[in-house]
Amino acid sequence: MRAIQITRLDGPEALELQDIPEPANPGLVTIAVKAAGVAFPELLQTRGLYQVKPELPFVPGAEVAGVVESAPEGCGLKVGDRVASLCLLGGFAEKVQARPDLTFVLPDEVSFAEGASFLFNYCTAYFALVERGHLAEGESVLVHGAAGGIGTAAIQIAKAFGAGRVVGVVSTEEKAAVAREAGADEVVGVEGFKDTVGRSIDIVVDPVGGDRFTDSLRTLRPHGRLLVIGFTAGSIPEVKVNRLLLNNISTVGVGWGAYAMERKGHVAKEWAAIEPHLRSGALKPMVGGTYPLEDAAAALQSLETRTVTGKVVLEP
Repeated sequence: MRAIQITRLDGPEALELQDIPEPANPGLVTIAVKAAGVAFPELLQTRGLYQVKPELPFVPGAEVAGVVESAPEGCGLKVGDRVASLCLLGGFAEKVQARPDLTFVLPDEVSFAEGASFLFNYCTAYFALVERGHLAEGESVLVHGAAGGIGTAAIQIAKAFGAGRVVGVVSTEEKAAVAREAGADEVVGVEGFKDTVGRSIDIVVDPVGGDRFTDSLRTLRPHGRLLVIGFTAGSIPEVKVNRLLLNNISTVGVGWGAYAMERKGHVAKEWAAIEPHLRSGALKPMVGGTYPLEDAAAALQSLETRTVTGKVVLEP
């Protein structure tokens, strides 16, 4: 089968399209990949900067959608099922194998590209807002990087689970349009967002980090929570904890992958909570760009240059 391999840690341009043997573990689900999600961790993996460091060479790609070709008996999946799956590695290929408990039947209303854009971003957003942030009915949510994969997912999860007001923070007018399409009630620019919203926010969703962190704290009402999801801006901010004490606010770490993968069945519980909203259309992954398998390097470079909106997908 054709697959993309990371053969050396020189960045996206070092990706290579190879012909490798098909995976053949009878204890796993075999999936013919129709779409593979592309995410920031894969970009980091091309330079050896992500915490998961498989031995070279390896096939990246943690999230796919496709059709079941074989499945272990009794796992609840059958040949021909349309599925979304967290394969964790190996997704940038024509076929991949995944754990049955991380593979879910995809509603007929959802395309393969949307299915490959769903689990990581929407489970992360659900874990952040509902499980870690304890989002309450009617609360206000501010989302940084509101046109990206995590950002658009966070907007939709917030709305689906009861937020009264969702504010998206973006850097361009093009990205503002994407955030509005995702469902943001208001969209503001990065520059001066603190002054625009004032101290009116209950929860900040921050997958960006960098120098906007302190201003995010200044937007929080008493008992507000800032959810730390990632650092796509590159720099890891620091917080002076007297700000937390004086204003009775919290910073909350959101490490979905490490938490969920150590607790068998946890992703299935999250899927059960969010799948009805996916089926209804309240949650609709925004596919920002599709690339053929051989253009995986360009797909990753679109993340690095931050020109992408929504989720980037490879289609083998």
